[in-house]
Amino acid sequence: MGIYAISDLHLSFAENIEKPMDIFGPEWVGHAENLKKNWESMIGEDDTVIIAGDVSWALKFEDAVPDLLWINALPGKKVFVKGNHDLWWVSIKKLGAMFTSRMHFIQNDFCEAGGYAICGSRGWLCPGSEPYTEHDEKIYRREILRLRSSLESAGKAGFKDIIGVTHFPPTNDKCNASGFTELYNEFKVKYALFGHLHGREKFGRCLSGDIAGSIYKLTSLDYLECKPFKLEV
Repeated sequence: MGIYAISDLHLSFAENIEKPMDIFGPEWVGHAENLKKNWESMIGEDDTVIIAGDVSWALKFEDAVPDLLWINALPGKKVFVKGNHDLWWVSIKKLGAMFTSRMHFIQNDFCEAGGYAICGSRGWLCPGSEPYTEHDEKIYRREILRLRSSLESAGKAGFKDIIGVTHFPPTNDKCNASGFTELYNEFKVKYALFGHLHGREKFGRCLSGDIAGSIYKLTSLDYLECKPFKLEV
C-alpha cells in the first residue's frame, strides 16, 4: 500500500454554490476533473490519501455532503485535517456516523496507515507573519495544543513513525522556527505536510525538503498540478 497527500481541493458540487476556481489561474481550470483522473490512475483501494484541509467551499455541512461523497467514491482510504475554509466541519461523531472507516477526520487523535501514525491539526498563522494579532496568538497557541494532543495520542499507542499534517504552513513566510516545528522535532516526525499556499510567488516561501530529519512538503493542489504526492514510506 502507498500513502499519498494533497490539499486545497476547494470543491463546490452543491447546486447552490458557485465558486469557479479558474479565476485564480489556468492551473485551476477543470481542477476537480483533473484530480479525479490522476487520482484514479495513481491510487488503489489499499492506498491512503491525506487531505490537508480546504476540502469544500460549503459553509454548511449539508452543502459539503456532495463534495464529501465525491471524495468518498474515489479509491483508497482518506484522512482529513481541517482547513480555514472548512466552515462546514461538524462534530467528529456526526462525520463518523455518516461516512465509513474509509474516511477519517482527525481531531485531537490520529489515524494509522501502513504502520505510520498520521497526526495533525488545522494550524494557524505563526508569529512573525504580517499581520499577526493577539487573536492570532490565541488561535496559534490552541492549535499547537491540538497538534500536541494528536502526537501524544500516537505516542501512547506505541507509534514511532509519524506523519505530521497541518493545513497552514508550520512557519511564517520567513521560515522561522515555531511551536509547530518544535513539536515535529520533539516527536521526530518523518513528514511534515501542509497546504494553504497558492500562486508561484508563494511556493518558495515555505520550508521544503529534509530539515532536522523531517521532510517538509507543500501539498496544495495547484502546486502539485492536481497529482497527489506519494510519500516514501
